[in-house]
Amino acid sequence: MNYNIQDILEIMPGFLLGISIHEFSHGLAADRLGDSTPRLQGRLTINPIKHIDPLGFLCLIVFGFGWAKPVMINPRNFKNPKRDDAIVSLAGPLSNFLVAFLFMGLIRLTIYTSLNRTAIDIFNGTIVINLMLMVFNLIPIPPLDGHHILGSIGGAKVWNFYYKYREHLRFALLLLIIFRVVGRIIFPVISVLYGFLWSIFF
Repeated sequence: MNYNIQDILEIMPGFLLGISIHEFSHGLAADRLGDSTPRLQGRLTINPIKHIDPLGFLCLIVFGFGWAKPVMINPRNFKNPKRDDAIVSLAGPLSNFLVAFLFMGLIRLTIYTSLNRTAIDIFNGTIVINLMLMVFNLIPIPPLDGHHILGSIGGAKVWNFYYKYREHLRFALLLLIIFRVVGRIIFPVISVLYGFLWSIFF
């Protein structure tokens, strides 16, 4: 997908909302499961300034894909580290799906009103960007949530693989973003999810 300035402006509110809710949800889940690290680091907030990653924000502007500053957690504070780490990791993507769901509902409520087209486009951009954040973060490559989920399922062997090749995988992910391979992989999934939400409300 190619982005122009208008596209970026239309998805920017949704991106800032999406990363804030995403990281807040990680932090809240961790806090409720016994790890106060996110609270101590000031991440239990929906203030986007607390969550913006400079490189991730730049990639959004230039390549149409971006990410937030990951919430740091300490699994040793969990009663069940394997299960609880997976729950915390899933909390972010699930929160983005909820945001997309709510904004599709807003479009349904306002589509027959006098709300101007720009507002509808921003609502729609919020849906798309939150579905993107959801699917993108489920990719099982560090530092994305998917690698925590796969690690929790796969155990020590998977974690050892991530530990050994973490920097290589991060660099590979950046290349996939720069050369727009990620978009070709995840946008079909986003399209299906968008269609699913549309079918609920229309």
